[in-house]
Amino acid sequence: MLKRSILLSALPLFLHAYTMQDLFVNLKNHPQTKEDEVLVKQAQNAQESVYAKLYPQIGVFASYDYYNTPTGMLPVPPNKMFPMIQDQNIAQPFSKNISRIGATIGMPLFVKSIFTYADKAKKMRQSAKAKKHINLLKNEAIIVGANANLRYLDEMQKALASKRASLLKTKSFTRLKVNSGRAPQSALFKINDGLSQVNIALNNIAIGRTKAIQTIEALTAIQLKHPVSMQATAALQEGAITALEPLKRKIEADKLDLKAQKEKLYPSLLLKGSYNKSYADAYNNDKSVDENYGNIGVVLKMPLFAKDQYASIDKSKLTLQKEQLQLKKQEVTLQAQANQLKSTLALLDQSVKLYQSSVKDKEKLLKIAKVGYKTQRLSTEDYLKYEDDVVTQKAKLYETQAKKWQTLMQLAVIYTNNIEEMIK
Repeated sequence: MLKRSILLSALPLFLHAYTMQDLFVNLKNHPQTKEDEVLVKQAQNAQESVYAKLYPQIGVFASYDYYNTPTGMLPVPPNKMFPMIQDQNIAQPFSKNISRIGATIGMPLFVKSIFTYADKAKKMRQSAKAKKHINLLKNEAIIVGANANLRYLDEMQKALASKRASLLKTKSFTRLKVNSGRAPQSALFKINDGLSQVNIALNNIAIGRTKAIQTIEALTAIQLKHPVSMQATAALQEGAITALEPLKRKIEADKLDLKAQKEKLYPSLLLKGSYNKSYADAYNNDKSVDENYGNIGVVLKMPLFAKDQYASIDKSKLTLQKEQLQLKKQEVTLQAQANQLKSTLALLDQSVKLYQSSVKDKEKLLKIAKVGYKTQRLSTEDYLKYEDDVVTQKAKLYETQAKKWQTLMQLAVIYTNNIEEMIK
């Protein structure tokens, strides 16, 4: 009774059937997906870092200085210095040992390039998000393609298993004919060779299945035993080729980088200020003295000649030109690929229908051939040819179905369709 309850409780685990959604959910935990998420966060951090430059920079400090000669704690104007010289009881703000505490402030009031760099960082974040989305679609397409290939291989296994069962029946019937002298011994050899070819094909399929299973496991950490059931639930949405979105956003960022490099030659307006309180023993009478000293001001900066900046501008121009040429190249390539894939998809759809019809016809011919072989109106070679024809045609059918799925997924990536909504 205990064994029975254990088996019943474990049964759901053995019967668990994965869905495409399970595979897609697990893909989101894949290291590449996580790495893309980190890149998006890094781009967000870069954008925040640029905006942070617009805020005031405030700092505090404390210092102790020793000088080998009495040094002023702060500038002293002449009209204040003269009374100090005449009356030595007044502690003069000069000493060899000075302690200071204070604060500083700095802030850009107008630096045009900072705002442009902020816009550039925003574009880079958009590019990172688009790249993350494209990479996810590519991996989803790989999973669907590998699952379609696994389905093709499993269907081939079934077809070959059916052929083997048919050959074994024929072998049993042929052995009786050979034993009774109604058929030559070579007939058995030919059937045995046919069985060997089936076993070789099954072994090759097992190797292919291992590769397809490993491809899916590498992306999802799920080791399938059999292909996942899947069907198309939404039609392919065509339109603009949006797979180039990451590169387009990158080019927009490069344009802003070039603009920012030029803006570094513009005047900039900066706010600066400081305050410090100094403590010391006056050198003239050793009395303790403390002084406050501060300033605040505005600085206008403008480069008159900056050779390195002109070099940076030229470098940004070349980078932008390279990216723009790369975009044009990829646009032409992807458009040609999309046109070819759409034509191929239509032909594959037609091929599937033709192969399905052909398989039915060849299965009917095989039944007739079996009768002809039993009644000795058909040679062993001719009979085996009908067996081969059925399996060959089924192989073409299942392979075409797999190619159809893979072609559809390639188009889905090019047009950035939502594969999770397309495939259930």
